[in-house]
Amino acid sequence: MKLQTLYDLLTANPYPGRGIVLGRSADNRASVAAYFIMGRSENSRNRVFASTNDGIRTKAFDPSKMKDPSLIIYHPVRLLDGSLIVTNGDQTDTIWDALKQGQSFQTALTERSFEQDPPHYTPRISGLLSPNGGFQLSILKSAEGRPECCCRYFYTYQAPPAGEGRFLHTYAGDGEPLPSFDGEPLRVKLAAPDAKTLADGIWDALNHENRVSLFVRYTNLSDGKYQDAIINKNQ
Repeated sequence: MKLQTLYDLLTANPYPGRGIVLGRSADNRASVAAYFIMGRSENSRNRVFASTNDGIRTKAFDPSKMKDPSLIIYHPVRLLDGSLIVTNGDQTDTIWDALKQGQSFQTALTERSFEQDPPHYTPRISGLLSPNGGFQLSILKSAEGRPECCCRYFYTYQAPPAGEGRFLHTYAGDGEPLPSFDGEPLRVKLAAPDAKTLADGIWDALNHENRVSLFVRYTNLSDGKYQDAIINKNQ
């Protein structure tokens, strides 16, 4: 697969929806995780990322304008025993519970499906970043928009090269209904030296009207210490 520039991919797509990037820093010293959300409706745009004791959660920027929290309020990122769970929905908690009970990432997601938000049937995308820097990604999506069939895809990357990551997002672009991402997670360059630099680059590349919130974490592979960057359109 061709190695692509993450910023170029984002600039070319006005609405990738929600996206996960997992990989390795260019100096090979840190694992990299990024998660962003976008929105077209007032309800979707009325959100911010807030730090928690084990990751982040989404919350309403203006609670008086929140209409339906069911698919937009969740914990996108949670840390468990050095492993970072990153997802676009409440399956974060499903994975966290399964890992706590000694089950696998894949087993946890066999219990879940795509989102029930017709006509889009938004894919559920999930990632698990291990303490050694290896990671897994998954997408659960409808078969050509048919709600009766869920296709579950899993990808494992045991030793990612320095300066590279994989990028998985929910939508191939804007549309009505929104077209789902298709194919294997994209191979992207990760040249930024730290979390803030990568966050600034991603944020600038995202469509300025549709971008909502962004989280980036660099975790030192030798001691597990990490640095975070969070950007919210609504401050």
